[in-house]
Order: sequence, then structure tokens, then C-alpha cells
Amino acid sequence: MLPMHYALDLRTFIFSHYFYTGLRIATGVIGLTCLVLFYADLPTAMTVCIGALCTSLMDMPSPLWHKFNEMLASVLLCSAVALMVSLCAPVPWLLDLTLILVSFFASMMIVYGKKTMPLQFAALFIMTLSMENTLTTRQAFAHSGYFLAGGLGYLAYSMVVSWFLRSRIKQQVLAESLFELTRYIDIKADCYDMRSDLAEQFNMLVRQQIVLADKQQASRELLLRGHQLGQDAVLLQVHFKMLDLYELVLATHTDYAALRRYLADAEILNLFHAIVAKAARDVETVAYAVTRKRASVEEVDYGLDLGIIDAAIGQLERDCAAGKVPQEALTVVRASRNKMVEVVAAIAELHLATQAPAAPMAILPATDWRPFLSQQRYALGVLFSSMNWESPVFRFSLRVAMAILLGLLVADSLPYAAHGYWIVLTIVIILKPSFSMTKQRRSDRLTGTVIGCVLTSALLHFVHAPAILLAFLFLATAAVPAFLYLKYRYAATAATVQILLQINLLVPSTAHVISERLADTFIGALIATVFSFVLPSWEYRALPQLIRNVLTDNQRYIEAARDLLLKRNGDDFVYRICRKRLLDSLAGLSSALVRMLDEPPSKQRAAEDINLFVVQNYLVVSHVASLRFLLRRHAQNFPGDAVSAELQQASADVVQALAQARSVWDKPGHHKADGGANAADKGEPAPGASAWSGWHLLKRRINLLHEDARQIIVHSKSIAQALQTVDE
Repeated sequence: MLPMHYALDLRTFIFSHYFYTGLRIATGVIGLTCLVLFYADLPTAMTVCIGALCTSLMDMPSPLWHKFNEMLASVLLCSAVALMVSLCAPVPWLLDLTLILVSFFASMMIVYGKKTMPLQFAALFIMTLSMENTLTTRQAFAHSGYFLAGGLGYLAYSMVVSWFLRSRIKQQVLAESLFELTRYIDIKADCYDMRSDLAEQFNMLVRQQIVLADKQQASRELLLRGHQLGQDAVLLQVHFKMLDLYELVLATHTDYAALRRYLADAEILNLFHAIVAKAARDVETVAYAVTRKRASVEEVDYGLDLGIIDAAIGQLERDCAAGKVPQEALTVVRASRNKMVEVVAAIAELHLATQAPAAPMAILPATDWRPFLSQQRYALGVLFSSMNWESPVFRFSLRVAMAILLGLLVADSLPYAAHGYWIVLTIVIILKPSFSMTKQRRSDRLTGTVIGCVLTSALLHFVHAPAILLAFLFLATAAVPAFLYLKYRYAATAATVQILLQINLLVPSTAHVISERLADTFIGALIATVFSFVLPSWEYRALPQLIRNVLTDNQRYIEAARDLLLKRNGDDFVYRICRKRLLDSLAGLSSALVRMLDEPPSKQRAAEDINLFVVQNYLVVSHVASLRFLLRRHAQNFPGDAVSAELQQASADVVQALAQARSVWDKPGHHKADGGANAADKGEPAPGASAWSGWHLLKRRINLLHEDARQIIVHSKSIAQALQTVDE
């Protein structure tokens, strides 16, 4: 069983960027509010507070220049929305039209990617809070001016604090990557545990690889963008050593099924499980050290463990000679042991990387790292080109606009003093681009709202002093960003307390209003649920393109790996780019699968085949990584011509198999006979090649590669047939 998320552990939470972000945001928002409150009245201070709060939604770990641009965009956009809605508020029909248009265009912004989702929410958040302000034109401009001042004030504060803490934030994001690598290694360890289901372990490996890739990308963005500081030298070398270790761990994939089949009762599996689990804890100590800005000292001694493993292998060799254990099992055990030795050495280098900076060129080669970094374009053409019926973003935007329109109509017809903004706010929070996200948000939002309303009701019953309420508002404001990406249910509870306290401070209300807002929440949740079925973008519709992307990127990866293994390139730069793109494509497909499994059963297609398709492509990456280290480990008496011929033939066969799998999607219904991927031994090896220590391991790994490529064809056809049946 995997441990809890590292940031939910109190030992690491207070050192994580989640805690720092929450503390930074709460200090800025509440501090700015108190500063204004010292010179102005409470309504003015709370308007400034809301301006700062909307801007803080974009305050995430990011390169400083990117952070400035993102937060400035939020300030300008949200101020414009606040002014527009405030000016239209006195005219009901004009207000409703404005709300619908703002909802639609704000939701269309997510076409630019997940970074714009907080911006979309910020625009809709200030829209809902401004919709019930009946102000004169002069008051509307004053209100928007206070909001703008709050946003700009928070922007200035956040940039100053982030500049001083820029290295600390990099440490925290890098440490998060190391913690996720630890979880990845833990899953690897359980592959040797006979009590765990092997298929489920593979699924967990793929899921964790998605998380790990995302955290590694965040680390790249912070460490490789812009000018490098001398104090970042240690972080840079830790980052690169982490990536090297990750590839080694990726290469440790072996034939676990064969080990379990032949050695189910042997002690060697328990020994492997123990040493890999120990390695995970060792990497965890490096992550702890990075979060605390300390050098990590290697304290784990693997000598005894390796000695016991060597003794167990010696016994297996004797059993193999006696015919009790097949040679195949012994070969796999030896290979696994050798890979573990390399992993142990890589962890030792990771420890050393935290202790002293290397020379600048050794840390950051003179390479253009832009291909590894996210490239974001915000051209208007992208927005307008997505305004078509086939676009999921366009359909989502229409869903949001229609849901908000219905929410406004329902609020006007309720028998009690309904708060239209609260119904609309609930819709905005719950209704997300995918059915899966909407479903999860609905559950967490309802639970969090109930708990938050109860807590706020009790708080307002016993506490009336604004200063004390501001203190609780500070805690709630800190908790929202701290738990937003960790445990949304906690964030929803804190957000409910936060908004209710803000509203109470702005317009003191009676206790029964909270119960009414609770009813409004359930109404908003019901509307959001209904509209999650309106103009839906079911995940299975996107599967063909996602699968084509995986197959295309896998072909390029195999070709880049071939050129690297044959030493046609001077370094592994192109190989790493192709590997990253393949892993990103696999992450996109696997994420779509996870979301599809949350959709109604009638909308789920070929889930098992898609899962196996993802796993087989993931195994191809593992096999190629294994081949790299195999050739490095067995460099002595290397038969270059024979190995080159084998690698060229194997890469040609796998590329052909992937092309065949892709042709299923290019021309549905026209499936060619299997070929290419079934290649095995083709004649005798060159004289002397079979005497090379790595020859049989090379042949075995290539055969596994062929088998996985063949399975990719099989699952690709099965998925295509399942989707074709739907279309018919």
C-alpha cells in the first residue's frame, strides 16, 4: 500500500510549496485588507480584498516573468469584468445578457490550456460577486477602481515576495519531483511482492508516471528558464541526477511474470522487494533534505542486502545446474541484481549532488533547452478557430452559459430571498470541461459547503469582533490554495468559510442567510449536474487522435533510440526530446481513460484495451532504456557489427509494427495481416557474437520488445473496432 501524499504529512507539509503558497496568499490578501481598513471603511477594504483574492488565484509556482504576465492578465481582465457587470446591474435584462456573454467568453479561454483555468474561474468569480451590486455609474467606477487597486497591490506584493523566495520555491518544486519519484519506486518494489496483483501494479506505474512527468516538467520550467543564479547550481545538478536516476529506474523493468512463475516460493523475491523499498526511502531522504535546504548525506548501506542477494543467486545457480530452476529465471534474476547495483550508485550520486555545486558547464551544458519547456501561444486566432460545433471547449462554454442562465431564472422564481450570485457561483465552481471533473467537484463541493456553512454559522454565533473574524478569514484564505491541488474537499470547506466571512464582513447578515445559501448550493449543484449531460464531450470521441499521437511519437522515439544506440548522434538530446513527447502523449491518453471511467457506463469504450495499450507502449520505453544500460554494462568485447545489425533490424520491425497499428486509425476497417512485430531470431549471429556477455540478454530484450509491439497492434485494432461499432 502506497503512503499518503507527501504534502499531507505534517512533517513535510510545512516545508512544501503548498503551505508556502497558502501562507503567502493569505498574508498578502488579509494584510492588504487590514492596511486599507486602517484608512477606509470596511466595504472599501473588502472590495480591495476581493481584488487581491481574484489576483491570487493566478499566484502559482512559476517563472517570475510568467507569473507577472499571468497575474497582470488576471488584474486587467477581472477589473474589466467587474466594471462591466457593475455598470449593467441596474438594468436586469442587460445584466443577464452580460453575465451570459462573460460566462461564455471566459470559459472559451481554457482553449489555451490548463494554466488559463484559474483565470477563467477568477473572471467568473468576480462576475458573480458583482452581479448584485446596484450602483450608480460613479459608484461602479469607484468599485472597479478599488478592485483594480487590490489586484495591483497584491501583484506588487507577490512579485516582491516571490523574488526573494525564488530559490526556495525552486527547492520545493524540485523536492516534490523527488517525492513522486519515491512513490514510483515504491510501486516498482511491490512488483516483486507476490501478494500484489501484477496487472494492477502496471496500471499504478503508468498512473504514477503521469504524475511524475508533470512534476518533473514543473521543475524544468522553474530551473531552466531565464538566467541561472549561482545559488541554483546545486538544484540544477540535483535535477539532472534525478532524471538520470529516473531513466535507470525505468530500465529496471523486467519479466516480473517469469520471476513469479518460477520463483514464487524463493526468498530472492522478498530480497528484491526489500532492497527496492529501501532505495525508495533513500531517495525520500534526499527529498527531505532538499525541502529543508540541506545537503543530503548517504546513510543507507546496501552492502549487506547485496551480499544476501548474491548468496541467494548462488543458491539459484546450483538449483539451475540441478535442473530445479530454469535458466531463464536465473538470467532475469542476474539482470535485476545488476540493475539494482546501478540504481544504488545513481542514488549515491544524487546524494552527492546536494552537497556542493559542480562547474557551471558540467551542470548546464550549452544546449537550447526550449524543446523541453512548455511553449504557450495566446493568439486570438486560436480562440476563434475553436468556435465550432466540434470543439469541446466551445461546447463547454455553451454549457456554462446556459447553466448560468437557468440559475438566474431559478433564483428569480424561488419563494425565499434567493441569492442568485451564490447559485451562479456554485455552478461556476462545479461545472468543469469534463464530466469526470464535474462529478468529482460536485461531491467535494457539496461536502465542503455543508461543513463550511456549519463552521461559519457556529463562528458567527460566538464571534462578532471584525478583528477576530479577519483572523479566521486569514486561516481560511491560507487553507484554500494550500489544499486546492491536494485535497479539494478541504479547499472547498475553507473556501465556503472564506466567502461567507467576506460577505458577512461586507454586509453583516443573520444566521438564517447561511441556511439559505446552503439551499442555493444544492440548487446550483443540481443545475451543474443536469448541464454536465448537455452538449457533452465524452472522452471516447477524443480517443482516435490521442492514440494516433501515441503511435506517431512512439515511432519517432524508436528511431531516435536507434540513432542513439548506434552512436549516430553525438549526445542523447534528440532521444530525450522524443522520449518526453512520447511520455506526454501517453499521459494524455491515460488521463482521458481515467476521466472516461468516471463517465456513465454507456459512454465507456474499450477501457481494458486502452489500458493495456498504454501499458504496452510504456513497456516499450522501459525496454529501450534497458537496452541503453545493457550496452553500457557489457562494453567489454563488444561485437559492434553484430549488435548494430540486431538493433537496426529490431528498430525497423518495431517501427513497422507501430505504423501498422497507426494505419488502423488512418483507414478504419482495413486491417492488414500481422507482420514485422513477430520477428525473432533471423539466422545465426556473427562468429563470436554469441560469446559476448550481453548477447543473450540483448536477444531476450529485443524479443520482449517485439512481443509488446505485437500487442500494441492487437489492442489498437480492438479499440478501433469498439469505436467503429459505436459510430455505426
